[in-house]
Formats: sequence, structure tokens, C-alpha cells
Amino acid sequence: MTAVQPHLDGSIPTPTIPAARRIAEDYETWLEEAWPFYIAAAASGETYTIYEIAERHRISQPPDSHMWGRLATLLREAGYHRPVGWTTSPRPTSHHSGLRTWKGTAAARRAAA
Repeated sequence: MTAVQPHLDGSIPTPTIPAARRIAEDYETWLEEAWPFYIAAAASGETYTIYEIAERHRISQPPDSHMWGRLATLLREAGYHRPVGWTTSPRPTSHHSGLRTWKGTAAARRAAA
């Protein structure tokens, strides 16, 4: 059990959940939120991982964690990014598992313009 210390005025603080930990209600809403950040990352010309962009912009979690992979696939199929290599995950719980790295395409640069 966690003790909650009231504010000086006696009110009880309302806990807030950081955006990166919030879980979206449905896939379509989550995809609509996440998509522009990945188009912008692809248009930037930088090499990135899906995780890095999610953390940088504190994108909410999808209803199912497997949807991150679906997002990467949709972006690739739409021609916005392509795989360029591998790196290890910085997440403490991943034990340095492998992550795909991505780089944007000319289509991404045109979409962001």
C-alpha cells in the first residue's frame, strides 16, 4: 500500500499517468496519434527505431503491444521508411534485444513538405 500525502490545503492529489504510459482506447485512435511523428522522423533523414520516436514524443501505448510492429510494417508498405540495420534496445526490460533501425525515403520527405 502506498501512502498519499495531501497538499498543504488538505486536498488529495490526483495521480497523473505520463503520456508514454497511457494506453490508447482503440487502434485507430492510437494510429492517428502516432502516424505524424513517424512521418516526421522519416522525413528528417535520421536513422531511428520505433522505440526512440515513441519515447521522444511520449506517444501513448497501443491497445496491444504487437501493434508497434504493425505500425512499422504500415510505414514500410506505404513507402515512408525502409529498414537499414539493427541495434540493441535501450529499454531496461528488454535485456538489449535487437531492434530494427529505419530511415525515411523520398516519399516521406515529400509527405512532410
